Amino acid sequence: MQSNLQSKETLVEIFAQVKDIDETIFWVILEIFRIEKVQDCIRYLSDNKNQSQLEKSILQQEVNFTKADKKRECKNVRNSINQISYVLKKIKDHEFNSKDYSTDENQETLKGLIKSIKHNRQIIEFLEFQVYLTSMDDSFIQCGSNSLNVLIQMKEDLRNKNLQNIQIQNCSLKGANFFRCNLSGSQFNNVNLSGVNLNGALLINCRWINLRIQELNQLDGHTEPVNSVCFSPDGTSLASASNDNSIRLWDVKTGQQTAKLDGHIGTVMSVCFSPDGNTLASGSNDNSIRLWDVKTGQQTAKLNGHSNDVRSVFFSPDGHTLASSSIDKSIQLWDVKTRKKKVKFEVPLGTVTSICFSPDGTTLVSSTNDKTNPICLWDVKTGQQIIKLNGLSDTIRSVCFSPDGNTLASHSWNKSIFIWDIKEGQLKVKLDGHSDYVRSICFSHDGNLLASGSNDKSICVWDIKTGQQKVKLDGHSNDVRSVCFSPDGNTLASGSEDNSIRLWDINTGQQRVKFDGHSNYVRSVCFSPDGNTLASGSEDKSIIQWDTRTGQQKNKLDGHDEPVISICFSADGNTLASGSNDKSVRLWDVKTGQQKAKLEGHTDYVRSVCFSPEGNILVSGSDDNSIILWDVKTGLQKAKLDGHTNWVMSVCLSPDGTRLASGSYDNSVRLWDVVTEQQKFELDGHDEPVTSVCFSPDGNTLASSGNDKSVRLWDVETGQQKAKLEGHTDYVMSVCFSPDGTSLASGSFDKSIRLWDIKTGQQKAKLDGHSNCINQVCFSPCENILASSSDDKSFRLWDVKTVQEIESLDKGYQDILTQFKHNKFQNNTLSTITTYITILLISQQVIFQAQGALILNGEFVNQSGIDLRTLFKQKGSCIFETELESKQK
Repeated sequence: MQSNLQSKETLVEIFAQVKDIDETIFWVILEIFRIEKVQDCIRYLSDNKNQSQLEKSILQQEVNFTKADKKRECKNVRNSINQISYVLKKIKDHEFNSKDYSTDENQETLKGLIKSIKHNRQIIEFLEFQVYLTSMDDSFIQCGSNSLNVLIQMKEDLRNKNLQNIQIQNCSLKGANFFRCNLSGSQFNNVNLSGVNLNGALLINCRWINLRIQELNQLDGHTEPVNSVCFSPDGTSLASASNDNSIRLWDVKTGQQTAKLDGHIGTVMSVCFSPDGNTLASGSNDNSIRLWDVKTGQQTAKLNGHSNDVRSVFFSPDGHTLASSSIDKSIQLWDVKTRKKKVKFEVPLGTVTSICFSPDGTTLVSSTNDKTNPICLWDVKTGQQIIKLNGLSDTIRSVCFSPDGNTLASHSWNKSIFIWDIKEGQLKVKLDGHSDYVRSICFSHDGNLLASGSNDKSICVWDIKTGQQKVKLDGHSNDVRSVCFSPDGNTLASGSEDNSIRLWDINTGQQRVKFDGHSNYVRSVCFSPDGNTLASGSEDKSIIQWDTRTGQQKNKLDGHDEPVISICFSADGNTLASGSNDKSVRLWDVKTGQQKAKLEGHTDYVRSVCFSPEGNILVSGSDDNSIILWDVKTGLQKAKLDGHTNWVMSVCLSPDGTRLASGSYDNSVRLWDVVTEQQKFELDGHDEPVTSVCFSPDGNTLASSGNDKSVRLWDVETGQQKAKLEGHTDYVMSVCFSPDGTSLASGSFDKSIRLWDIKTGQQKAKLDGHSNCINQVCFSPCENILASSSDDKSFRLWDVKTVQEIESLDKGYQDILTQFKHNKFQNNTLSTITTYITILLISQQVIFQAQGALILNGEFVNQSGIDLRTLFKQKGSCIFETELESKQK
């Protein structure tokens, strides 16, 4: 039942009543609340004596309300205090303080609120004020939680905040950026943390329970792709099968490996628990089936009978029969007790790709790769075929019964999933959403959800009743081969070609946070000279300018007809140049986002563009094997440099503008004299195409990278190679010097960025995070930020200083670092954690991050009782109670 206050005024109208209050008053009030240890803020603000004390404290801050006399100022302050108290009363009685406003049903209300307040700093500060109130007054916990959700949706900068002791409940914080926040003493209950950035956060004595988060654990151990995952009937264990010939058992709550089952001499394709959970069956490319005792981890039987790879094994519901399918075109049923073969079904057409028992155990379904005989249902007792489902234009890869046995799901090579009505033998619905082949499907135990894993590296969860995609889980860096629901339906396991198994929480919010950005590969990134803007060029043919401080999109530059490969700011930051597959170079006005000129002259893709230091010359390199020098003012061609015998992949002007370097697919690096327009040196050393070249800030050294996986340093005066930097395991796509010239960054096809010490030639650090090829790396002018762009459709900003050197660390964080870097802790994990923290991710997907977070004591548990500290540790957090305990032993 709504109160009279609520029915009279909307949320927008209530918040509007603080739009003219000086925000400084909010923070003075909070400070007094902390000092006085206030627990009922409305009662405190209503007391005349307290108001007088507040007035005095506020006036001491020298807040300039008006030019009126002291008496008038006092009156204004008193009115502001009364107004804040009045608004808090209204908020307290509003459903904003009783309901979760982050749910879908309230999104329209929030959109209206955000639209009305987005330009009013006072209201935004008041929302933050309410978040802090949760640490003092329990009666404002829900409105403070909803206020935090609104701030997150508004993309307000929450980094480096002191959020100690806040209490947040029943809301979504999805996609929040809590980089280096102090959240010590905080209490979270029933909060969605999917995609939250907790890098460098301080998490001491936190109590976070009933958490909703998509990725629960990443189980690493296999050294080759994971083909199959299966939960034990009680949901406490998970079995996984891999190309590394092993089977591994995992504790679901802790994420720890409990056993490794070795015996197969070929790839293990499938695993399945018996209904009582005591036996595990496995099928392998060594043509055998093996049975294992789950408690001891010992092999109890080896079943031989197939003459080729065993692709699938499946227990009957009563556990007495095991079914197996093979490339030898047969399905065999085995008596589990006697280990003897009971019956063999011959499949004349195609290879059997999957098998599954019906819930009552009377029917077996099989799929084949033959289009004329895709899905067959067999009578287990007679071995006769009951029904055949066909009518599809592609081969079936896998089938799965719903728990009630009335529905069958199948998937094929054409990226779709098909839902069948068994009784009618008809196709009910087709589920489309994956962008690549579907590899695995699995029903939840209540039959309401279906999970699917795909070559697009994602897992989709579908609502079977509506046929709609419920949620998409992104995190794997390679194809997802297998998915499996836990018995309680709250957890989903996935196995991937990235060699990992991941556990996901299905009870996540419906709303997905999505940055409005690129829809395809990000090919190039470049900082503006002041470092406040980052430009990105993409395969989607657009260029986007981003505010590096907030992560907000500033401008989108459309005009190219093909993918944008290269971009570069002029030295004054007013002009942006871009090169594209449409063979043109374009100049853009940075402030307005308007195209200033289109430079035409190349006859093939323009791979690289670079401004001279004065900004009057632009250089471009192309797949037409040429380099062109352009007059920026006139847009006319000044000179054309020919010499390369293959594509020019990269061009770079020296800091003084007198030299030009170019790297080419002809395996060479060339140095040119800009004044004479003549080639000075041809630098030979790379034995495969050269992808990138970059001058050091002093102009004396040139760095180059290539498909030979190496980075090379050259003496510009002599043309001699100074050093060869090795470490990458695939093509090196880009190199960039730090502004001080002491470090070099390189990005590679191996998905990593590496930092090198120029003096020693040694690798300083390896930055992992991208899930696909890195196309370009670029330092900001302030030295400690590195940008990277990738084929994973994202670009990231990295902090390249050590944890203790970052100026934004608050005192509490520094104190903790000092404490734990004391002599007796010198060998703990703090000294070995990577300090290169992703401080901003601009992407279409949100990814949970917790690298460098410091955790001491506290609880971090999801709704299924799973301890999430394992996940935090896997994400790079330091959990210090472990270190303390080990020191005491």
